[in-house]
Amino acid sequence: MKTTVAWDGNLSFGGLSPSGHEIKMDAGQESGGVNSGPRPTELLLHAVAGCTGIDIILILKKMRLEPVNFQMEVEGVRAEDHPKRFTNVHIHYVLEGDLPEEKVAKAVKLSVDKYCSVSHSLNAEIKVTCSINGKAVEGLEG
Repeated sequence: MKTTVAWDGNLSFGGLSPSGHEIKMDAGQESGGVNSGPRPTELLLHAVAGCTGIDIILILKKMRLEPVNFQMEVEGVRAEDHPKRFTNVHIHYVLEGDLPEEKVAKAVKLSVDKYCSVSHSLNAEIKVTCSINGKAVEGLEG
């Protein structure tokens, strides 16, 4: 995979993803940017969620299960000193539908432990929790 990211002036950068989608990034005004796009760190959290979310949906579909609703709440904690990397990422999966807890737990664990290339590319502790129809899913520690 290869991409090009070009400077658009000030602290703004943009590029075209290998799949043909435009991506714009900028710093916030407090850092000297003009807030014309998300911060690269924000995109990183979205990438982790998107990667693992795709995995989970694909795994659930193979199990012939389809959530009625699925969202992820992602929180990243960054170090105070440079390079201010993410030290912890917590992903809470919120699913709704007729979904057996053990199968959802299996799908989440497979994504987190084996398949999600984005999370495996980070040097952060990643914690996951999950709820189905408002009830916590057990067995995701590990």
